[in-house]
Amino acid sequence: MTTTIFRGGRVFTGDSAEPITADVAVADGTIVAVGASHVVADLASDETEIVDLAGRMLVPGFIDSHIHPIHAGLELMRCDLLTLRTLPEYLEAIGAYAATLAPDAWVRGGGWSFDAFPGGIPAATDLDRVVGGRPAAFFNRDHHTLWVSTRALELAGIDRGTPDPSDGRIERDAAGNPIGALQEGATALVERIMPATTDADLVDALLLSQDYLGKLGITGWQDAMVFEHYVAPYVTLAEQGRLTANVVGALRVDHNGGLGQVAAHTATRSEFARAGLSFGSVKVMLDGVCENFTASVLEPYENVPHSHGDALGIPFYEDAALRELVREFDAADFQVHFHAVGDAAVRQALDTVEATIAANGQRGNRHHVAHIQVVHPDDIARFGPLELAANAQPLWARLEPQMTELTMPFLGERRSGWQYPFGALSRAGARIVMGSDWPVSTPNPLREVHVAVNRTPAPEGSRWKPEDGVFLPEQRLDLATALSAFTAGSAWINGSEKTTGTISPGKRADLVVVDRDLFAIPSDELWTASVDQTWVGGTAVHRTN
Repeated sequence: MTTTIFRGGRVFTGDSAEPITADVAVADGTIVAVGASHVVADLASDETEIVDLAGRMLVPGFIDSHIHPIHAGLELMRCDLLTLRTLPEYLEAIGAYAATLAPDAWVRGGGWSFDAFPGGIPAATDLDRVVGGRPAAFFNRDHHTLWVSTRALELAGIDRGTPDPSDGRIERDAAGNPIGALQEGATALVERIMPATTDADLVDALLLSQDYLGKLGITGWQDAMVFEHYVAPYVTLAEQGRLTANVVGALRVDHNGGLGQVAAHTATRSEFARAGLSFGSVKVMLDGVCENFTASVLEPYENVPHSHGDALGIPFYEDAALRELVREFDAADFQVHFHAVGDAAVRQALDTVEATIAANGQRGNRHHVAHIQVVHPDDIARFGPLELAANAQPLWARLEPQMTELTMPFLGERRSGWQYPFGALSRAGARIVMGSDWPVSTPNPLREVHVAVNRTPAPEGSRWKPEDGVFLPEQRLDLATALSAFTAGSAWINGSEKTTGTISPGKRADLVVVDRDLFAIPSDELWTASVDQTWVGGTAVHRTN
């Protein structure tokens, strides 16, 4: 029997709000004891590995409830702009990457930020200067806008006569000519002509992401958008024993695809479930994002620099069609993972779940709504009674250029105060779970927790200064609540709370050694903490010491 004992530090079990001083014993991948040193010591043998925490903290493995590992891995393999901030930095990186490619190859990547461009809209002419006449396509960091070169527009046949799709928009100049930015559904006009990604590429991308996430203490996740061709790489790694994380895949629902998707996804769920891998969730996109005016809002956007219809965003579903779709998925015992950014979309999710319960009863399928950026105050108290979990991406709840220069001016003062109301939702009894939405932002849970607790960015790599202030401080979460949302909360949303999420006897030994006691340092220093070790099922997948 393989045994490991962790001793000499603090343990955040997740079963209580405060860490405890205790030792933790693991046998054959399962936690067998949490308690006083002399009690746990009795379980040791000559072959037991002793991990001396030396004052560090042991926490449950982090579980990211909304993440895109294959997307992110592909961007890491191509031209990743996520850590850069300005247009000159982007162009330098893209030019250097393009120089490594064949003269006629597509130049691809992602991770740019809206605030690097006037009005948040990039132009093909900038890309053209560094890609040498080649087709190029770069998603922004939230994957709702595609920045393309002139050659990409030509190959896709996009010109002034091309109509906007119903679920997207082609950005144009005053004369009606496309300028090189495609919003939401319009991205498909170029995506469909890009070279296909191979199965081997997808496997490599997933392995690259898994390794990266393991170094950050992430031992499980919910993939928030599993396209049909993403199923095979997961199954391949699971069958080969190389998928070390516990994964739930949220199968993509096409808002133009109709009710036939219920039967198709049911078949996928049944055929491809493996140990540690399931496909019991479906992803339903309700709207876009605020910065490009595609998030669905109850009242028109303010200070819109160019006409976008009634300026209420782009809702992807009519109410009746959405309710029918969700009712059928719920009846088939799928969890529904909603994307909802604007207050109209959040309300639509709430209304839909309410109607689903009225039709089907409360079936306990653990539906959740991700992003919850703008929530009307009247809707805060509705989450708890409906058992609709609030899936928060806390890193966004901070004052940074995209927020101050784009989002807040477009929302206006009143609605800007309704953003990311994590504290209010928690106080009203909503279940809070957390994810990163990587590659939209860093997947580092400690950075995410820092923002959830402080509502300020980590100083490193940020233009924020203390005098810039705190973003809606009344919406802060305490440290224990934030950590629990990233562990026990996300375990619950993945249906694995009986085996993961807390440090308790009988549970799988998914454990993380943090380099310091998070409860013993000032909250504004949480971002400085790092992960020294990550254990999945009692096996170390990452160790620095």
